[in-house]
Amino acid sequence: MAFIVTDSCIECKHTDCVEVCPVDCFYEGPNFLAINPDECIDCGLCEPECPVDAIYAEDELPPDQIPFIELNEKYSKVWPNITQQKEALPEAKKFKTIKDKIDLLRD
Repeated sequence: MAFIVTDSCIECKHTDCVEVCPVDCFYEGPNFLAINPDECIDCGLCEPECPVDAIYAEDELPPDQIPFIELNEKYSKVWPNITQQKEALPEAKKFKTIKDKIDLLRD
């Protein structure tokens, strides 16, 4: 079982989670982070660090976020690994409360 980055991360991309990951399983795209499910050790350290509640254990994923299982796997295989915290995206505050942002996901 792995943790999954979901819709709330899109256009926010806070990286507080990256800083606490003991296995460096986060990957960075233009406006989203992904967790590699094969590398995630299910430690749960990342989940409480996310200021927009974008990270869930796979078995606790809300039904409308199920597509993000496949998206995390797909993008973690092509995007570069990220191991250090960076500034959130400039418009993160604006996008924090917006729902259903999947159409804004850029690869």
